[in-house]
Amino acid sequence: MNTNDTGEPPIRVYLLAQNRLVREVLVRMFRKRMDLTVVGVNHDSAGAIEELAVIPCDVLLLDSMDTLRAIGQRAMVAASLRQVKIVLFGVEEDPECFLQAVRLGVCGYLLKDASSAQMIGAVRNVMQGEAVCTPKLCKLLFELVSQSLLPGLGTVERGTQMVNDLTCRQRQLMALVAKGMTNKEIAASLQLSQFTVKNHIRRVMTHFRAGSRHQAVDVIRTSGLSISP
Repeated sequence: MNTNDTGEPPIRVYLLAQNRLVREVLVRMFRKRMDLTVVGVNHDSAGAIEELAVIPCDVLLLDSMDTLRAIGQRAMVAASLRQVKIVLFGVEEDPECFLQAVRLGVCGYLLKDASSAQMIGAVRNVMQGEAVCTPKLCKLLFELVSQSLLPGLGTVERGTQMVNDLTCRQRQLMALVAKGMTNKEIAASLQLSQFTVKNHIRRVMTHFRAGSRHQAVDVIRTSGLSISP
């Protein structure tokens, strides 16, 4: 196996990107670094999932939340990636998307305007046990943890009252949010418009003073309460 100047084996990167130009640029960029090696490249989610079950890698670099969800649903693949650092790139600075990605195991979250230096830095940083995201999203995590640890809702009775204040439809919606469903999927499941779903969820977020719908679910769960109708 090749080694870099430090005598350590290079970081093994598997790249999954839908855009051909992006794949080619990233592969060329990584191959110029002695401490990085590309062990796999793919554009097809299904094909990549099959390869990831058998190809050893240190860092999985991907640009699709759908693929990330699919990996989480495949027990064998998820188990093989337990020690792999996952970096999601090419995404928006969206709190809901970010929190869902964190729940699915990512330790790096790079926006669409990330530079090549940031991409390389993210791969190296996650291998050193660090997390990579924007300061704004980092602050969101601080707020989420703070809200979970501090008695923001007061007693369980108070939390129960807040949940009871939700309508049956809102509890239905939050139960589906807790399952990881998107607004489009929820709308189809409940035969509602996406606009109606979005409005209901925003009202629940406001009710619990949550920064995202997933944070609202976490607040409810922290109270030890069920969100099933």
